[in-house]
Amino acid sequence: MAVIAFIGLGQMGAPMGSNLLRDGHQLKVFDINPTAVQQLVEKGATAAVTPAQAAVDAEFVITMLPNGDLVRSVLLGEQGVCDGLSPQALVIDMSTIHPLQTDALIHDMKQRGFSMMDVPVGRTSDHAIAGTLLLLAGGTSEQVERATPILMAMGSELVNAGGPGMGIRVKLINNYMSIALNALSAEAAVLCEALGLSFDVALKVMSGTPAGKGHFTTSWPNKVLKGDLSPAFMIDLAHKDLGIALDVANQLHVPMPLGAASREVYNQARAAGRGREDWSAILEQVRTCAGLSH
Repeated sequence: MAVIAFIGLGQMGAPMGSNLLRDGHQLKVFDINPTAVQQLVEKGATAAVTPAQAAVDAEFVITMLPNGDLVRSVLLGEQGVCDGLSPQALVIDMSTIHPLQTDALIHDMKQRGFSMMDVPVGRTSDHAIAGTLLLLAGGTSEQVERATPILMAMGSELVNAGGPGMGIRVKLINNYMSIALNALSAEAAVLCEALGLSFDVALKVMSGTPAGKGHFTTSWPNKVLKGDLSPAFMIDLAHKDLGIALDVANQLHVPMPLGAASREVYNQARAAGRGREDWSAILEQVRTCAGLSH
């Protein structure tokens, strides 16, 4: 069993620490909330008065903090982890922070002779309690292999995201998409209500279409990701249908800001001569606007 320093005992961190204790690891904990620390101490952890003290003799240091500035302060600040850390230890940041901050931290820790990887988590606090988090591992193959037994005490599924800094990147993209889709889905649900359509009917239909399943797993793999832009559903027709939905929403006084913004993307694609291409070609249109097209 490993000696682990765990820093950040919030809604996610506290149950993650509990699961490490349950798995038989020796845990040293630090948090600015003394109650959170005491609750882990009562379960067998040892309290530390500074991050540096927590890091002494630790084989692994796990940080689970609200933002990147705090992670930097805890690792590199006064009485921070680096002041007590062994060069043989592995630092695992499990926070959800800015990916460029992650890159800078990994670089700065390496400059000081320390090893660091990023492993943000997916799912909820209930999963943290149950030990069934989704673990998004960003690190070298050696780091991921070394950390896996520790990580699996806190989660039920580990994804190797493909190198240092890639764990937080995939977490960010996943959250961006699901958060934005939440708002777009709300627009659609309210339009259902305004039109007098049963939500149960809409749910049944959209659960089997790209509306509910998403384009990553439906339209894209069969068309644009194969390099096939021949129209199964033309951008011109998608633009027409989107326009109808926005018009009826306007007449019913239903705000559709995300739908309106989406129409501008379809307008751009049509202006670029893509009107008769498959609607999955929107991916290529956005890539072109981002300067990423081949």
